[in-house]
Amino acid sequence: MTDFAVTKAMFHLPKGMIYLDGNSLGPLPKAAAARVEQAITAEWGEKVITGWNRAGWMAQPTELGDRIGRLIGAEPGHVVLGDTLSIKVYQALAAAIDLVPDRRVILTDSGNFPSDIYMAEGLIKSLGRGHELRVVAPKDVANHINDDLAVLMLTQADYRTGRLHDMKALTAKAQAAGAVTCWDLAHTAGAMAVDVQGCNADFAVGCTYKYLNAGPGAPAFIYVAPRHIDRCQPALSGWLGHEAPFAFDLDYRPGTGIERMRVGTPPVLQMAALDAALAIWDQVDMVALRAASIALTEHFIAEIEARCPMLTLASPRDPHQRGSQVSFAFAEGYPVMQACIARNVIGDFRAPDLMRFGFCPLFIDMADVDAAVTVIADVMDRKLWDNPRYKKVARVT
Repeated sequence: MTDFAVTKAMFHLPKGMIYLDGNSLGPLPKAAAARVEQAITAEWGEKVITGWNRAGWMAQPTELGDRIGRLIGAEPGHVVLGDTLSIKVYQALAAAIDLVPDRRVILTDSGNFPSDIYMAEGLIKSLGRGHELRVVAPKDVANHINDDLAVLMLTQADYRTGRLHDMKALTAKAQAAGAVTCWDLAHTAGAMAVDVQGCNADFAVGCTYKYLNAGPGAPAFIYVAPRHIDRCQPALSGWLGHEAPFAFDLDYRPGTGIERMRVGTPPVLQMAALDAALAIWDQVDMVALRAASIALTEHFIAEIEARCPMLTLASPRDPHQRGSQVSFAFAEGYPVMQACIARNVIGDFRAPDLMRFGFCPLFIDMADVDAAVTVIADVMDRKLWDNPRYKKVARVT
């Protein structure tokens, strides 16, 4: 059983702050600064370019990928790191489309992260092959899976409400209709046990700066099922996805296995931070993590509803139908969140009216939940949010 008091001590948490936004950007693992310093001074500083071999930089995308693979239930050797999540979405979707060349419909939902939709729209335009992106309500996805579907592209947890899609059931239905699936795990990798192998997922992508705590701008990852990897033709034929990058051939030949899904130069310093974060994750039992997450979110919901009846629960009430976040709706949600942040309870806001709170058991406990509820209730009861300084919308909400 994971000792979450031990993991909490492994994070730098600003004094007096209750951080309920790890679902957007995870806090700093204490070991990360020293690990990045090592990469800067002992590796980059002393080894310079020889670090690609002597410090193992070139192998890190697949080595770290396997450590993430354990958290998402992937087969060894089928997850690789690099680039941004948008790039990985583009890669996965392009490869999926090519596996179903006679179909033109890509299905997603309005709860998908907008960037995924933007990447799909851009890919469709650049291909010019008549593909259609259908965007439906989350609850209607299953009803739109039919024999004209090429790719089902979904984010497992709705970024606004935490509502979960049933990955196993929807994957099975899509595949029975002859379609391929692409899953975005940005809000579930590190939030709960994910089982891409057990769900028979075709492709999956995700980021490492949220629940995985690798820091702002940390690299994304991509998973490709073993049955597809050798016939995937990378849409982004980057140098490091080449079979032999240092042969410097003028023609592209995709690398073997998951290596072919590499594109650009791996971000060595950011991977050092991820290495430190994964040292914590290596000792976490995902079943225990999920149980702790449910306990925290259930307690938070009960307390907020008891003390702040003016707030409306926007997340699923059933804990098994939501991820590790809780959203409440309120017409003046933005200034309320700003007033909470001013009092060191950190969540975030999603338009038009959602206040979003993330619960990461690695560093959040019941005492934190109780303290946060006290602040939120005070802000609501005394209408502390009704202040002009909290109503000025910042660039990042």
